[in-house]
Amino acid sequence: MDDIDRFLKEDLGEDGDVTSDSLFTNEQAEAKIIAKEDCIVAGLKEAKIVFQKTGAETKHLVKDGESIKKGTTVAMIKGPARSILKGERLALNIIGRMSSIATETKKLIAICKPINPSVTVAATRKTTPGFRKFEKRAVEIGGGEQHRSGLYDAVMIKDNHLRIMGSVEKAIKKAKENVRSKTIEIEVENEKDALTAAELYADVIMLDNFNPKSAEVIAKKIKQINYNILIEISGGVTPNNIAKYASFADRISLGYLTHSIKSKDFSLEII
Repeated sequence: MDDIDRFLKEDLGEDGDVTSDSLFTNEQAEAKIIAKEDCIVAGLKEAKIVFQKTGAETKHLVKDGESIKKGTTVAMIKGPARSILKGERLALNIIGRMSSIATETKKLIAICKPINPSVTVAATRKTTPGFRKFEKRAVEIGGGEQHRSGLYDAVMIKDNHLRIMGSVEKAIKKAKENVRSKTIEIEVENEKDALTAAELYADVIMLDNFNPKSAEVIAKKIKQINYNILIEISGGVTPNNIAKYASFADRISLGYLTHSIKSKDFSLEII
């Protein structure tokens, strides 16, 4: 059972779509999915899988990642009425949420890239349980990067790790002793810890909750120690201030891309 099977199981339970099953038998239908807002569309691939699993066929009229206007028909669905209605809400939920994330990511990239073509915008692990891979893919569709997929694919030393270890130096040295093939990143909250991490050759230094001026000064000092260290900015970054970080950051990560986004509105209409 894959993720979409689980999502359908959540909606259908043991008894299925009792409303549609009580009204229809083998009636065939055709429907269209319409954008009710301007956006970067995302989630069409996943929606197609939803309808495949319920027994309907999907034809995309646009591609994931395209900029579309309100009123655009993004897909046509054909098949048994019951199959279309079984998948309707799940497909719309996926498209709406993924499109919102892709749209916001694209907006931030449009702010940053003219300032620094090399800077990337990244997601975090602040995702909806069970829906992370879809939210992360939406960030990529919008032009961003996933960052970590989970706790398993990189070392990320954060404030609570440091409280237990006692110092940046101890934490980085211990991580380097025990991990050979993964990136080692450390989150720092002051200049002293940032420069210590640079001197110990951490792969990535995250400047957390720094104001733009302080972050720029520290970023330059880190690069003087080791130019190859990746500078990540996180914490307190918004569309209103992200431009102030873009010139000196290698990566800017924002939790709100996946935890505070309002879904875009799409509807499915039977023709």
